[in-house]
Amino acid sequence: QVQLVESGGGLVQAGGSLRLSCAASGSILSPNFMGWYRQAPGKQREWVARIHSGGSTNYADSVKGRFTISRDNAKNTVYLQMNSLKPEDTAVYYCNYRRSFPTSYDSWGQGTQVTVSS
Repeated sequence: QVQLVESGGGLVQAGGSLRLSCAASGSILSPNFMGWYRQAPGKQREWVARIHSGGSTNYADSVKGRFTISRDNAKNTVYLQMNSLKPEDTAVYYCNYRRSFPTSYDSWGQGTQVTVSS
């Protein structure tokens, strides 16, 4: 099993920045993806960004150019640097670990609140 613990959420004004961290522990196997999802009140959870254990990254169009995902494989930690934050970025942000080899496996963190005031 893989356990994920997020940190770094909080309240920030529009245009500000925050950095989220997600520390993974347990049976971490490569290759894998680690990523971030978010869920705003009354909305479905949506994918934000992901990074492969080899380093390639992908972003949702809504955050491209503003958010940067990175990881430190030695520390089993993934980061999400969020710049130029907008009120519509307000959500609970969830860390995700996913692999498909040797078996499919999915793990989620407990979530961290990000609130952007206008």
